[in-house]
Amino acid sequence: MYTQMVCGLVMRHQVLRVGAVFASGLLRAIRFLQLNWRQLAHDIHNGTLNPKITDPSLRESMSGTLKPDPELSSFIIKECCEENWEGIIPRIWPNTKYLDVIVTGAMAQYIPTLDYYSNGLPLACTMYASSECYFGLNLKPMCKPSEVSYTIMPNMAYFEFIPHDPSAPPLSKHSPPRLVDLADVEVGKEYELVITTYAGLCRYRVGDILEVTGFHNAAPQFRFVRRKNVLLSIDSDKTDEAELQKAIDNASVLLREFNTSVVEYTSFADTKTIPGHYVIYWELLVKDPANNSPSHEVLDKCCLAMEESLNSVYRQGRVADNSIGPLEIRVVKNGTFEELMDYAISRGASINQYKAPRCVNFSPIMELLDSRVVSVHFSPSAPHWTPERRR
Repeated sequence: MYTQMVCGLVMRHQVLRVGAVFASGLLRAIRFLQLNWRQLAHDIHNGTLNPKITDPSLRESMSGTLKPDPELSSFIIKECCEENWEGIIPRIWPNTKYLDVIVTGAMAQYIPTLDYYSNGLPLACTMYASSECYFGLNLKPMCKPSEVSYTIMPNMAYFEFIPHDPSAPPLSKHSPPRLVDLADVEVGKEYELVITTYAGLCRYRVGDILEVTGFHNAAPQFRFVRRKNVLLSIDSDKTDEAELQKAIDNASVLLREFNTSVVEYTSFADTKTIPGHYVIYWELLVKDPANNSPSHEVLDKCCLAMEESLNSVYRQGRVADNSIGPLEIRVVKNGTFEELMDYAISRGASINQYKAPRCVNFSPIMELLDSRVVSVHFSPSAPHWTPERRR
């Protein structure tokens, strides 16, 4: 990453797009620049590569690229030394036309932060893929992120689909799910993706829930809805990734007047307390910390706003059954989720495929998060709930 960043800075006028596989990866690169711009500027000024880069092939390759450039070094120092990093991407790379990142599904939460760093450059979601194989392409890559649909490419793998109906009773372990071929899916219905790949996976359940939005000629087009597994549950409540994301989005509205946004989050169901309750970890981007940051009271209201956004079963547990305690938000230090990523990578995760977990229960991760908490907030009152009338 260091040598790529050096090249990107040295050839900054040639850069036409900035991107990564996932939005979180691009934000990691921006964070890397924030942490290392002094050393990068030093190397560019002197035309020498940081001695910490020890790989011989990298050093040899960079020797033909990196030349002394005091003027560029001064420019980088001038742009990066200020606290305000709004629009840093077009400031450093002025010819950037768009950001090439996936911002569908859980990645949608990063859109406000990307807009902040890019001054609202267009976001292009070009493909739908996983570690297992490529699935499809977005044939309208410059459309709004909320309108993205992916056209499945039938030559990439053999695709099958399990109809997904959240209201249906779960199948018995001994009853295999009904599979639908790619040609037989129906518009408006949701399916779980199953793939058989050239590499040898046979009827592998990817875990993604997709909704059919239409067809391109005879090829179905899908919108990514969410990951399959339930994230949080205390009693009879069940909160999935999409619902949690919606609750975060609604609570984030309260932060706008303070020029603040949620840049990363995760959660867990704390059942050590009685009753148990949801715990949400937030990392915030406060764009003007000297003059305008959200108060303790505002963050308490964010807890309530999240609860108001959750389903009626959750709210019944809070209000009528007292089986769920007040939702808790724990605000962590800036850079905490960067440390979380570093920890995952140290255990073998791919930096290109890494996504912050939306629910955690692994003790070392919990300890890392709790050690970085700077403030704790609880919902100040119960959310609204009324019994449904039965006819």
